[in-house]
Amino acid sequence: MLREAADPALAPGQQAYMKSALPFLGVRVPEVRRLAREAAWGISDADELRAAALPLWREASHREERYAAQALTALRPLRGRLDLLDVHEEMIRTGAWWDHVDEVAHRLADLLDAHPAELAVELRVWANDEDFWIRRAAIIAQLGRRDRVDRALLVDAIEPNIADPEFFVRKAIGWALRDFARTDPDWVRAFVDAHPGLSPLSRREALKHLG
Repeated sequence: MLREAADPALAPGQQAYMKSALPFLGVRVPEVRRLAREAAWGISDADELRAAALPLWREASHREERYAAQALTALRPLRGRLDLLDVHEEMIRTGAWWDHVDEVAHRLADLLDAHPAELAVELRVWANDEDFWIRRAAIIAQLGRRDRVDRALLVDAIEPNIADPEFFVRKAIGWALRDFARTDPDWVRAFVDAHPGLSPLSRREALKHLG
């Protein structure tokens, strides 16, 4: 289905933009997701969906196949399932780029809603992982949760990473704070004031809409 929808003229630009070792077919991400949902239509068994997603990810010859695998993990039967955490972790570690990691972050937010205590424990471990992509995922796992944000968890995800020079970590810190500032701007201002070691990038992003 992906190959039938491909526009080869798009592929070189997509690959260059994502700096991807895997080639692209030339299918835009919204279309990939639509096709994945269509392919999985009528499948309500979580084990069957997991069994489809993992080989698609592991055996991908083109990046869109990995996008499709991630789209399968977002379907309702798999959403919020704690036994999918190992799959999400594998996608972060082997995907190792912002597009894959940021997509997994949405699944982590679902897991926090479904299993807050259990996932909070895991994310605190992730926040200290050697792999900075795992740490980025821990930092941005609460994006969009608004008044459901666990402030203590957000602090514990950010603080071990404040001194990290990695751009994608510093950007994640600022992004997580900026997102929560829509809900609790005073908390974010106080956090920034209390952490003078925040990088200029993280600080700028955190306060971007706070004047």
